[in-house]
Amino acid sequence: MAVYKIGDNCVACGLCMEACPVNCISEGTPYVIDDSTCVGCGLCADACPVQAIEEVA
Repeated sequence: MAVYKIGDNCVACGLCMEACPVNCISEGTPYVIDDSTCVGCGLCADACPVQAIEEVA
């Protein structure tokens, strides 16, 4: 399963939160993905307008 991380270039637009089907992203600076509930679908990364989300495993 893929694991995703949100980088420091996150602009906190919220599009990743809207795209996540399991609601595992929470607000912060940068936003945070909860690894224990993430299903690794990558929809958050696809939705990010600044490519701040990358697959790390």
